[in-house]
Amino acid sequence: MTDLSTPLGPAMTMEAHSPGLALRSLVIGLTAFLTVVDLFATQAILPALTRHYGVTPAAMGFAVNASTFGMATASLVVGFFSPHINRRAGILLSLALLAFPTSLLASAPNLAVFTTLRVAQGLCMASAFALTLAYLGEQCSAMDAGGAFAAYITGNVASNLVGRLISAAIADGLGLAWNFYLFAALNLAGAVLVYFTIQRVQPMHAMMPSASPLAAMIAHWRNPPLRAAFGIGFCILFAFIGTFTFVNFVLVRPPLSLGMMDLGLVYFVFLPSIVTTPLAGRVAAKLGTRPTIWAALAIAGLGLPLMLMPHLSEVVAGMVLVGVGTFFAQAATTGFVGQAATDNRGIASGTYLACYFGGGLIGTAVLGRLFDSFGWQACVIGVGGALAAAAWLTLALRR
Repeated sequence: MTDLSTPLGPAMTMEAHSPGLALRSLVIGLTAFLTVVDLFATQAILPALTRHYGVTPAAMGFAVNASTFGMATASLVVGFFSPHINRRAGILLSLALLAFPTSLLASAPNLAVFTTLRVAQGLCMASAFALTLAYLGEQCSAMDAGGAFAAYITGNVASNLVGRLISAAIADGLGLAWNFYLFAALNLAGAVLVYFTIQRVQPMHAMMPSASPLAAMIAHWRNPPLRAAFGIGFCILFAFIGTFTFVNFVLVRPPLSLGMMDLGLVYFVFLPSIVTTPLAGRVAAKLGTRPTIWAALAIAGLGLPLMLMPHLSEVVAGMVLVGVGTFFAQAATTGFVGQAATDNRGIASGTYLACYFGGGLIGTAVLGRLFDSFGWQACVIGVGGALAAAAWLTLALRR
């Protein structure tokens, strides 16, 4: 195994590539995958869970997505106390604890308990996620940072595809309970991976003087480029959630009328994103962050009119473009936050993630209301508005 980042020695400056970059990128991506693999995987078994608990699809959907509440809260709290948290110990503890609510979901007696356990999952996942991003921002050289963040986001992308496929297959073959036991085992595997790959390093407050967490967070919000990046993250998940939550209802209705098996195969729309997202750091380094994000948002925008068409091939193509564009923009923006925050990077990463997941929460509420009241076309217009807002905010991304 290899360390996620090689310590900077006298011969290695913050502008140089460190050795073993390809292997470390693979480990970084796998760590991300094992951290959030069960975040959206449960969406693949929503119909089975709805029947199991005897509730409406809306109630079950809210319970499944309750993990996002926990993620937004934990991102902010962990970011606030990040200077005082040992990175390795915090990530290890978060992943080990994550296995408990995941396994308990197998025997949750009612929807209230299920919802509470999903929130607990979100708290643990976001804690590990935020601390890993902070670790990468602090330990990677400037040249490696973009690629490291892109690798981490790529693992996140892969979890959207593979997690859903695993969940559907296990639940169909072995039942709902075994689905959650398997994901608990994957969480523990993530803890083992971190144990052997992340070094014991001091948190940033032990390396250099820093302001109080509250003062540092206020300073980040007063930094126009960082403030814009927080807003871009909000808009990105707003658009992503709006697209990949409510398009499912379009796919199962006439004229497309997909069955459950065919709907499962649509998850392969995330496959191109696994290939393109690792390139975000390299593209941003060559073209600059702003052109990279603008291009990614434009690609996502091109997919919106396709999703309004009556043919499946056009709708799927639109979903591919939205997935590629939003994940690429997220990877570029995450890398920018890690580099633009010259100090207290853990607080900056936590604040960004809180805004990012907050965008998902508000996007679900706002776009869901548009979908129920005015239909899919209005929802797509709302997604387009979020992408346009992100493009406007990108103007402020100057280091």
